[in-house]
Amino acid sequence: MTDSIQPAVQPDQIDPEFFVCSNTYLNIANQQARQQGLRRVSGAILYAAARYNVHAYLGFETDVRGTSAGFLDYMTGLYRSMLEEHLASFANERGIDLGTAAAEPSAGASDESMPPV
Repeated sequence: MTDSIQPAVQPDQIDPEFFVCSNTYLNIANQQARQQGLRRVSGAILYAAARYNVHAYLGFETDVRGTSAGFLDYMTGLYRSMLEEHLASFANERGIDLGTAAAEPSAGASDESMPPV
């Protein structure tokens, strides 16, 4: 389904097909993680998402010079918001107390927590 023929959805509701698409990628990632490991697959997903999002942006944006900084700010903010939402949700499901650590960026973050680049 392309962007131009997506079915109408209520303004405050995410199209269920969004989750079908997302779950397809997660299933592939889980399959790959069994052979490649979580860190490698995590890094590969980040790389692929960045590459695809730039491809999509360049496919619809007519003023790249004038909007690229805004695009980068929007996408990094969106990703951070998604990370925060999922971190809080998964921690809650697993009984993990995040305290205030999740709200504050750590100055000395270890490379151990980051996927390989």
